[in-house]
Amino acid sequence: MNLPDNTSPSFSSELQAVADALYNARSNKVAIPRVSERYNISSLEEAYAVAKLNSDRHCAKGARIVGKKVGLTSQAVQQQLGVDQPDFGLLFDDMEYLNGADIPVNRFLQPKIEAEIAFVVGRDLRGHKPSYSEFLAALTFALPALEIVDSAIENWSLTLVDTVADNASCGVYVLGDQPVSIGEISMADLGMQLHRNGKLASQGCGVACLGHPLRAAYWLACIMAEQGEGLAAGEVILSGALGPMVPIHAGDHVSLSIAGMAQVNCQFV
Repeated sequence: MNLPDNTSPSFSSELQAVADALYNARSNKVAIPRVSERYNISSLEEAYAVAKLNSDRHCAKGARIVGKKVGLTSQAVQQQLGVDQPDFGLLFDDMEYLNGADIPVNRFLQPKIEAEIAFVVGRDLRGHKPSYSEFLAALTFALPALEIVDSAIENWSLTLVDTVADNASCGVYVLGDQPVSIGEISMADLGMQLHRNGKLASQGCGVACLGHPLRAAYWLACIMAEQGEGLAAGEVILSGALGPMVPIHAGDHVSLSIAGMAQVNCQFV
């Protein structure tokens, strides 16, 4: 996937307008109609270019990129959103929370939560598309994780282009405390239960994530290599949802249990 030439004045003005609309929606906490329809953008290349414009703006204000997320890996989530393939977005340092954190709901527009497995990159993967063995050798460990996704598009009524342009609907993420070696557990077979306020709200398993969470993360590594960016040591990869998304509101307490991994939880305030 090659991004279009954003040095073209017409290209820059058109896609900058889309980026501005999404940025303002998030800044003002007011969701907007589909940008794919309003601005007539239809290609993933254009959508990723829009996302990069806002990522560059975020970095210019002092944020650091600390990882990437794979989105739309679960068939259940794809069906919820009416899409049929994964995407990716960037994670910034101001998105990260640790186990047990209080998370302010007012930083979101229309948040939902997902259960995921996070992988931590132990050494740089750059310069070429890695083999699967090279990719596995570059990972240090896995952690249970919660991702709070959020969309600037009204009522989550979006297309693949809309969510890609909106940085894969990134919100924030919560990492568990205890790292696990990636070879210690069979991740495709892991059962997941997500409880909201003590009641089961979502369940699933590792196989729901593109067949295997490591395969989802490997898809990302290959895409990053194709873009000439790669992955850096210390970056976190969110592998994608293990089950359906769950809406959240102020006052909700969410806990995630994944077989073979420590529990992770958070409180929304």
